[in-house]
Parts: sequence; structure tokens; C-alpha cells
Amino acid sequence: MSIVIIIAMFLLLVSGIPVAVVVGLTAILLIKVVAQIPLMALPQVMFSGIDTTLLLAVLFFIFAGNIMSEGVLAKRLINIGKALLGWQRGGLAAAAVLACMFFAAISGSSTATVIAVGGIMIPALIRDGYHQDFSTGLITSAGSLGILIPPSVPMIIWALVMNLSITRQFIAGVAPGILIGGVFIGYSYYMARKHGWRGSSTKASLGEVLTALKEGIWGLSVPVIVLGGIYSGAFTPTEASAVAVVYALVIELFIHRSISLQALPKVILNSVIVGSALLFIISAASTLSWYLSFMQVPVQMANFLGEAIQHRWVFLMLANACLLILGCFVDLVSAMLILGPILMPVLAKFAIDPIHFGIIMIVNCEIGFLTPPLGLNLFVASAITKRSFVAVAKSTMPFVLLMIFALLLITYIPAISLELTELIAH
Repeated sequence: MSIVIIIAMFLLLVSGIPVAVVVGLTAILLIKVVAQIPLMALPQVMFSGIDTTLLLAVLFFIFAGNIMSEGVLAKRLINIGKALLGWQRGGLAAAAVLACMFFAAISGSSTATVIAVGGIMIPALIRDGYHQDFSTGLITSAGSLGILIPPSVPMIIWALVMNLSITRQFIAGVAPGILIGGVFIGYSYYMARKHGWRGSSTKASLGEVLTALKEGIWGLSVPVIVLGGIYSGAFTPTEASAVAVVYALVIELFIHRSISLQALPKVILNSVIVGSALLFIISAASTLSWYLSFMQVPVQMANFLGEAIQHRWVFLMLANACLLILGCFVDLVSAMLILGPILMPVLAKFAIDPIHFGIIMIVNCEIGFLTPPLGLNLFVASAITKRSFVAVAKSTMPFVLLMIFALLLITYIPAISLELTELIAH
């Protein structure tokens, strides 16, 4: 009966019914029909799933990202990249990737990065001679780095589900984020040489570079303050998220003056809508996780996989294949909440560090943002560029292949994710 209900859940997810509704109804059916537990326990289980201060960090980072997306911070960061690199062959594309990486280190959101950087850089790339498909695919794909380079909302959720250190999970995402960004920059240089794309014909003067740096200094300081504070132990990730909100408000309201007080209610409303939807999904998924733990499903799954799979590399290969397919149909952030408790004993059996596997899941999540029919970044880029969903999806295919290549490196070379965490820990 449990298997039938869970299969029905995934079929409903694929059909397009909201994740929280499907997961919540599935949990109710399992608890009532299979486990025969009174439904009076349901509200308490749902509340306990979100009764943690760690989730405040998720909500605050969402709010900070929305503030910065509404203001001019992204534009000033892009101006720095254009002044430094825009005149070189493929330099404007490299500047676009670096802008996505830097804004990712501020917002923690993939869609916010695509919106903030894409709205400016896609037209700029096309205007300077870069092909429309390349420009669209590059920004749509590089924007997905918003959930890999810390701070990252999915990283916080994975650390919460697996009871891990958020700081260590953040640190583990730095090198993989730089790796994928570097792969994109290398591909951009190759394509620029192949097609003769050069960008700006004149090199920016020293004065122009200094002006761009002066105007963007407040934005450049955000990741230094937020991430530096976390890694140094000056404040916790939750406190850092609150610092990010206050800092973003001060910058955009009083220094850049790019947001008026009248515009704040709209930013707050958007943040509340996104945060509330996320909390609803988490509470529903935590109920399903509670049922799975109650019925000892993780232990049974671990025993089954232990008998069926003998080698660690085979498990990792199958896990990636399943996650890549699942990412086409299901939001993998929700999958983290569901699969985390199931996979915990399996990871222990194969001696796989859950922090390393968290990075693997997040890279799969990034690819899921770029693959139809669910790819969220594809919808966002389609709205920005006024191009069809299919055209945007085709433009990202070369970058999806590059990300799969990077995923294999990250999967089978754990040091890419873990070496920096060990260095900082010692």
C-alpha cells in the first residue's frame, strides 16, 4: 500500500499539481490508511517540521535577494565586469558569468540571479555581436549558480534535513561553483574565438575602471561581510541573513536610492509569498519524512540497496541518473526533503559524506532548473527575452552538457567539495 501511494504521489507531481498539496495529501493517506495513526498528530508533526530558527535564514535571504533584485546593485556589479573584461575576446561573456557568480553570493537565489543579471546582460551581449542563442543560454545557465555559490537556500534546507553544519555546507559549495563558472568562461572564450566575438572595441580607461569600482563598492562588500562573518564565526548563518537584509535596505534606500519606501510593500509581499509557499512545502514534506522514519523505510531501503549495489561508484552513478530524470519533473528542493531521510543510512553504508552528496544534489537541482518541462530558469528567461520556452530550452543544451561534465567531476572527486571545508576546519 505504501508503494502504491508513493507511486501515485510522483504521478500527481508529474501531472503538474502543486508539490505541497500532493506531498501533504500523500502523508495524510499514509498516516491514516497505512500506519493507522490518528490524524490529531498531523498538525503537531507539520508544525515541528518548521519550528526551527534555521528557517529564518531562508526567509531573510529570500527577502535580501528581492531587495537587491529590485535595486541597482546588479547593474553596478555588471558595470565592473564590463570595464575590466568587456574589451577582451569573449570578455563580455566572462563578465556576465562573473556577475552571475557574484550576485549568487549575495542573493542565494537562482531565479533572482537570472532576472537581475539577465535583464541587463542578454541585450548587452546581443548588441555587442554575440549570438542570441548563446547569450540566452549562457545567462540562463550561469544564473543557476545562485543555488550553488553560498549563501544558498537549498543548502540551508539540505543541512536542516540531514542535521549538518550550514557553515560547512556553504564552504563546500565554493569550489564547485567556481569550477562550473570557470567551465562556462572557458566555453565562452572558445565560442568567441570560433565566431570572432570581441565585445567592446575599446579598452576601458583606468578612470572608467575606478569609477565602476567606486560605484559598485557597496555591492562588492556584501559577500565579504555576510560570508566572511559566517566563516569567521562572527555570527551564525541566521544572523548573517538578517545582516544581509539590513545591509541591502541601507544600500538601496539611502546610498543608491534605487528603491523608494513606497516600493517596499511590493518587495515584502513577493518575499512573503515565496517564503510562505516554501514553508508549506517543508511542513508537508516533513510530515512525509516523519511517516517514512516511523515505518523504518530508510532502514529497509538501505538494506535493499546494500544487497543490490555493492560498489560506491555504481550507487553514485545511479543516484545521479535518477536525480537528473527526477529533476525534469519534480522540484529537487522538495526531493531533498523527501529523499534525505531515506538516503541517510545508504550514504553511511557507502561512506559518502552527506555534505558532499548535498553538493551533488544541488548541482542536479541546477540542471533541473534548465531542463523541461519543469525548468524554472527557462520560464524566467523566456519572460525576460520574449522568446518561446522551446527556443530558450534549446539555447541551454550546450551548457547543460557542460554542467553534466562538471557534475561527474564533482561526484567522483570529493575533494572538490570537501578539501576547502577540511582546510578551514583545521
